[in-house]
Amino acid sequence: MINIKNKRLFIYLAAALMAATHEPVGAQDDSPIVTAGINHLGLAVKDLDRSVAFFTDTLGWRTAGGDPDYPAVFVTDGNAFVTLWQVTDPKNAVEFNRKNNVGLHHLAFTVKSLKALHELHQKFLAVDGVHIEFAPEFMGQGPTTHMMIREPSGNRLEFVVSGRQVRAELKAKQENEK
Repeated sequence: MINIKNKRLFIYLAAALMAATHEPVGAQDDSPIVTAGINHLGLAVKDLDRSVAFFTDTLGWRTAGGDPDYPAVFVTDGNAFVTLWQVTDPKNAVEFNRKNNVGLHHLAFTVKSLKALHELHQKFLAVDGVHIEFAPEFMGQGPTTHMMIREPSGNRLEFVVSGRQVRAELKAKQENEK
């Protein structure tokens, strides 16, 4: 039987392995898969302005449109698109509980380097309304490194530097020290 800690480690390692070894869509012409990745992800937010500011000011994303009648704002980092939808009654909005609610558990973003991950952590410490669940740490036994936060509207966001990238950075550092 797998205990909870080992089960969590197993899940992290399995996810990391899948992410590191997946074959791009279209690589197999006979594939029955008809989808080609996520087009965008929509997040319901309590405070549209603060959530937009978090993505644009803190993460450096840009706005890519919106719908003032909904209201919603579309943001992008040039790869991923997130739609931020304002809930109609923020004061009575029900907070998401990842252990008890069906729905989005968290949204994970790839970060390009360990330095960038640590810089984000420092930025998050200074942003009002951001709750850091855990600072940068190894995912399981590493070297994949991640951290988890809640943005100002309470959505859980994970930021991940792949093990492949961490190993490349360590190798470059060792070569520079020679």
